[in-house]
Amino acid sequence: MTELHLTKNQYLEVEKLSLGAFAPLSGFMNEEQFHNVVDDMRLPTGDPFPLPVVLDLAPDDAKRIAGRPSVALVYEGEEIGTLNPESRFACDRAAASRKVFGTDDSNHPGVNYFCGGGGVFVGGAVSLTRRVQFEFSEEERSPAETRALFASRGWKRIVGFQTRNVPHRAHEYLQRVALETVDGLFVQPLVGRKKKGDYTPEAILAGYRALIDSFYQPDRVVFGILSTWMRYAGPREAVFHAIIRRNYGCTHFIVGRDHAGVGDYYGKYDAHELTKCFDGELGIEVVRLKGPYYCRACDGIVTEQTCPHEETMPDAVTHISGTDIRAMLVGGRVPEPHLIRPEIIAALDGVPLFVEEDDA
Repeated sequence: MTELHLTKNQYLEVEKLSLGAFAPLSGFMNEEQFHNVVDDMRLPTGDPFPLPVVLDLAPDDAKRIAGRPSVALVYEGEEIGTLNPESRFACDRAAASRKVFGTDDSNHPGVNYFCGGGGVFVGGAVSLTRRVQFEFSEEERSPAETRALFASRGWKRIVGFQTRNVPHRAHEYLQRVALETVDGLFVQPLVGRKKKGDYTPEAILAGYRALIDSFYQPDRVVFGILSTWMRYAGPREAVFHAIIRRNYGCTHFIVGRDHAGVGDYYGKYDAHELTKCFDGELGIEVVRLKGPYYCRACDGIVTEQTCPHEETMPDAVTHISGTDIRAMLVGGRVPEPHLIRPEIIAALDGVPLFVEEDDA
């Protein structure tokens, strides 16, 4: 059988497709699916789906497997599954980027990765015959495993939380607010390809272990990573993340400030507005929460929904973001306890904190 050798990112896409993380998609998108998703954020069936999931190959590889009924998928010398190639196509990547990412600026990490691919997309159904074990695989649960775990705990209402940062007080606030209305919280950090300056998986795991082990009710929280690559697609990625957490068994999903954003490419609450366009269609309820901040006058973590001082006493307000916390740590400063718990800072001691180069 003809073989196709995969990169790590390609392997992880095959894995997530096969395990049902990207359902209703079960294979790499064909040309019709791709254009429907790019143009309308829907599959040809009408199901909401906001981002392309494509197998991007060099032209020689795409030509070599064309017409084959089945192709063996190989990762690091081991066969891991099969692909049934059914579609081979190209597109105007800059034009597609403007629709998907809202820009074709090559400085945008999602655009840079999408436009720098192999050149030809190949669509078709995939199957997985062997899961590859990576450094953090023991921290990952499949959709079937999380659904079974939630059921074993008797949870009916489960809220999912997406992150690519170590936990700071603003994230903790969002999680606690959501926990007041559901049976359990599923914290699922994204651990996959990210850009230079993002937190390492080691830092994210160490931070969340410290938070969950010491400050949450152990029977109310489940932790498990999501090994896929960060698209940095802002509002569209918020919808994508909601669909993924639905597939893992969540009934609710938190979307906060600038979800999956990068730089200043997206408005603070653009993701709130886009998710509203799919209310009642996603199979999961989006919990839209304003971005928390610390207010000295209120003496606590608040939002613009509950605190008037962002306008009347701006000097009393300290905004909390992963970017700001990163800048402090890079500069050798220890963030104040009202920004991030000292116990989390202590858990990061000796841990590599940041991705040093853009992942391939």
